[in-house]
Amino acid sequence: QVHLVESGGGLVQTGGSLRLSCLASGRISNVGVGWFRQAPGKEREAIAAITWSRGSTHYLDSVKGRFTISKDNAKNTVYLQMHSLEPEDTAVYFCAAGYTTTWDVLSQYRYWGQGTQVTVSS
Repeated sequence: QVHLVESGGGLVQTGGSLRLSCLASGRISNVGVGWFRQAPGKEREAIAAITWSRGSTHYLDSVKGRFTISKDNAKNTVYLQMHSLEPEDTAVYFCAAGYTTTWDVLSQYRYWGQGTQVTVSS
């Protein structure tokens, strides 16, 4: 069992930055942890992922160079640092964990956090 709690969302102006945190508890040593977002009226999409053991990272093309996923093993926390935010980044952001083979397949993530709202004003 893995429990995830996101934090760090909020309101930011275009061009601003936010850092989201995902605090994990439970058996996380061999999981992949991903960040996802869902905008109103749109499907949930995978935007970044990291493997807990090796730290391998993956990104959605549209966030490459702007977002960085990282982890702190000592704090059991995965971060999503977001820069150069745009109104199109407005969404509820979720972290999720699972024994994944393909990082952007949502169904492979078994455990989900409650989400945190990110709003980027123009």
